[in-house]
Amino acid sequence: MKQIVSLPSTNNKEMTLEERIQQKISEVAAVANDLPAVVIVLNFQKGMTVEYMSPRGTRELGFTLEQIREMGEEYHARFFNPEDSPEQIAKVTDLINKNSDDEIASLFQQVRASKDHSWAWHLTTLKILMRDDEGKVLLTIALAFPIDPLHHVTSKVARLLEENIFLRKNYNRYGRLSERERQILKHISLGKSASESAEELFISVSTVETHRRNLKKKLGTSSFFELTQYARAFDLI
Repeated sequence: MKQIVSLPSTNNKEMTLEERIQQKISEVAAVANDLPAVVIVLNFQKGMTVEYMSPRGTRELGFTLEQIREMGEEYHARFFNPEDSPEQIAKVTDLINKNSDDEIASLFQQVRASKDHSWAWHLTTLKILMRDDEGKVLLTIALAFPIDPLHHVTSKVARLLEENIFLRKNYNRYGRLSERERQILKHISLGKSASESAEELFISVSTVETHRRNLKKKLGTSSFFELTQYARAFDLI
């Protein structure tokens, strides 16, 4: 791994931007091994490329820091589940746009060293670490905490994360449903018959049946399990 050497103390105004970046990374590297997390410094002016990763992280991925830095923007596609990307990009973009030292972004990420490995969940928290001379965000620092798969709450967390993924994947489909179709979907998920739904909603049975056919067509499924997934993910039940 490329050794990071602390730069001699000097006036920041006399240092180049690259020297100040290396000084900041040296400060992070000095304490990274003492933290119970993987520490990552990303350069947002180079396409969110890795400037630094603590030894714990490089060991988990099986690459040296220099190799990871050479990957450039490919780093994200190589190690992270693309299904999580939309939500992560939205949160990070919001953090950068706010450009405040008081702001943090927390997100769940699925990480794996290669296709031969299983996805492992991490809880990652980011904040701004450094800005350039114009005040634009230059570096962020992230702490990635692995979620212990043997912990008793992990299965509950995993279910919540799976539900969240389902929600993101199917948000557009669900958004096509009318308010009445959502009511019918809720009734289906609760096991109510067409006649029971008709009585409660003060509409005819044939109207209920029409709504049932339409919502199943819009959601692309007639599976009771999948319909229940929609109802649960979108807080109908």
